[in-house]
This record gives sequence, C-alpha cells and structure tokens, in this order.
Amino acid sequence: MPTLLTPSFPEPHAFFHARTESATPTVAKKSTQLKMTRYCFALDLINDEQSIEAYEEYHKNVWPEIIAGIRSAGIETMEIYRLQDRLFMIMDVHDDFSFEKKALLDETNPKVQEWEQLMWKYQKAIPGGKPGEKWRLMKKIFATAP
Repeated sequence: MPTLLTPSFPEPHAFFHARTESATPTVAKKSTQLKMTRYCFALDLINDEQSIEAYEEYHKNVWPEIIAGIRSAGIETMEIYRLQDRLFMIMDVHDDFSFEKKALLDETNPKVQEWEQLMWKYQKAIPGGKPGEKWRLMKKIFATAP
C-alpha cells in the first residue's frame, strides 16, 4: 500500500489528479444563492464481491468526523455511485473550496487518516494514474446547458 501524505492522494496539490487542459473540472451552476462548482471523479474497487459489500456497508454509516471534514472544506454535497467495481463521485463545492485547503485539513485530522487507510483496503487505482493516486478527475464531454 502506498504511503499517503493526505488521506486521498499522495501529494497535497494532487488531490485527485492534477488538472490539465484535457481534465478540466465539470462546472454546474446551482439555483441557489451561492455559486457552486461541480467536480466528478472515478476510482475502482478491488473486484471482489465481499470487499465491495464491505465498502458499501462502511458508506451506509460514514463516521461523523469524515462528514464534518467534508463540510468544513467547503464541499456542499458529495455523492458516490457504483457500477460493478467502478466508483463515480460527484462533488459540489463552494467558490472558496480548494484542493490544497482540503488536503491540509485532512492531513491534520487523525480520523480522516484512519478512514482513508481503511478505505484503501477496498480501493484500487485506475490504470494510468500516478503511483498511489486514487480518485481521478474526470473530463466533462457533454452538457445540455453551458
């Protein structure tokens, strides 16, 4: 298992995957007073039925410290979907959200570190990523609205 400097990624500025022109974030405007940005990510699970069931069980009762850490970083909503062993995560964040701030908060939170180490037992990196890289930023390729 790779050594993680932050709970979800090996480098503080590579929260999921370094942004490039080919991996621009998905942006969605919500009908709320705050302007929101949407990020979409993918990750694989170890393709084992019992491991996948255990992973889903943990996510039915995510530890309160993890939820608090997500919210304190400026993440308004986070959803994770699964198709077989592929995970898809949607994050809607406030304008003041930054991956660097999230990384710093997570690095100093022992419960987040413990959670991420536990989850890494069930997760596997998508081929083509950097060593130890988990959630990978997806490229938006279609939208019915700008």
